[in-house]
Amino acid sequence: MATATDLKPTNPKDAVGSSKVPLHLWPTTATVVGSMALLDGALKYGRTNFRSSGVRASIYFDACNRHLNAWFEGEDNDPDSGLPHLGHALACLAVVVDAQAAGRLTDDRQYPGGYRALLEQMTQHVERLKDVHFDRQPVHFTIANGDQA
Repeated sequence: MATATDLKPTNPKDAVGSSKVPLHLWPTTATVVGSMALLDGALKYGRTNFRSSGVRASIYFDACNRHLNAWFEGEDNDPDSGLPHLGHALACLAVVVDAQAAGRLTDDRQYPGGYRALLEQMTQHVERLKDVHFDRQPVHFTIANGDQA
């Protein structure tokens, strides 16, 4: 078995490969659950139907948020498909990314309303509020607490 000292100082493929998109960084677990949600959609509507018909940004934004909100409320799986909500959310995002790349996205996002500026303005209050309430020890209820608190 070769050791690190037995190998050439540089492999020519390393120089080329290291400048390409690092696909190994995407978790394969996300691919699995996203693919299952896309299978659910393919069986209902047809494989990559969104490429043919195009998609509206607002429809997939809403669907993604519904799945994320249900998951955040403690519901792991979608009651209709039985699949993870997070897989459905990933599938929604994948469809939007694909539609945008293919020029098939109907961009009906809201007219900009100052979200970024407001977010930055409100973020400044976070540390101030923490300082105001530094002596408090409130219970922060989470799914781990259930109905125990």
